[in-house]
This record gives sequence, structure tokens and C-alpha cells, in this order.
Amino acid sequence: MVIVISGPPGSGKTTLAHRVAAAVGCPAICRDEIKEGMVHATPAFVAGPADPLSIRTLATFFDVIGLLISRGTTVVAEAAFQDRLWRPGLAPLAESADIRIIHCTVSPEVAHARITSRAASNPLRKAHEDGERPAETRLTSFDPISLPVPTLTVDTTEGYSPALPEITTFLTR
Repeated sequence: MVIVISGPPGSGKTTLAHRVAAAVGCPAICRDEIKEGMVHATPAFVAGPADPLSIRTLATFFDVIGLLISRGTTVVAEAAFQDRLWRPGLAPLAESADIRIIHCTVSPEVAHARITSRAASNPLRKAHEDGERPAETRLTSFDPISLPVPTLTVDTTEGYSPALPEITTFLTR
């Protein structure tokens, strides 16, 4: 199974991905974490729209997921999946894995606070364009994945709604 955790920046995707992976007992593959690792090998990297590292990160992300599912591994795949950008990489995975999508939502105020906090406390965030656009714009311009697979929306504004046990039940149906 490929458990896709999606949503706009600041929506709590990475935290939820690691919690779901622990609950299910599988690895979490997070696009931002891959990119942060790649920055170490790229001196003088500067984040920007469609920078070369972002392109390599996307290919690496899908290569890792493809390798794991080809070996029979359930995986949590986390990124700010938007339909037009990510569907070409996700759709082919449906041929070899059961896909479930968890779409995270959050209030603009909480998203902004999360983005501001992580940018200030985590120097690895320089790999991303955090803070380049207001949280409100990021939330309203986000285009969720529209694959014909089971999808669950989780509000992360205050904890998880639905809660983690209900999320794992969704994944095992």
C-alpha cells in the first residue's frame, strides 16, 4: 500500500506521516526530508521555483517509493502533492500498489504559525521556499490530488480530526 499524505505547507503533513507510519509499521518517505539531505551535497544552494535540486528531489522521491513497493513494502509518502504536478508520478503506482490518500487541512493562522516557527528553529528549512508566499495564498491555491482512490480529509488545526485511530481504520478497510 502507498499511503499518500498530502496538503499545503504548514498543514501538519510530515508530523502526521511519521505518526501514521509508526502506527502502521512502515517507513515514511518525506519529500522535504530528501531535499534537505540533498542540500548537504550541494554547496551554495539557493531555493527557488523549480530549482534543479527540486527536480532531482522529485525523481528521487518516486524512485525510492517505487523501489520499496516493488519489494512489497507498504510506505507512507508525504509531500505537498498537488494534482497537476504529482499525478503523473502517483498514477503509475496504482498498477502495483493500493493507494490511499490522506489530505491535510488547517486554518491559515495555524499554517502561518507553523511555517514561521519551523523556519526560525530549523536551519534545514533553507532548502525550501518557506515564507515566500502568505499562508492564506498557499492554502487557497492548493489543488488536491484527484485520483479515483479512497481519500480521507484530516483537519490538523487542533490535533487530528478524525483522530489517529480512525485514520488507521480508514487505511485498513
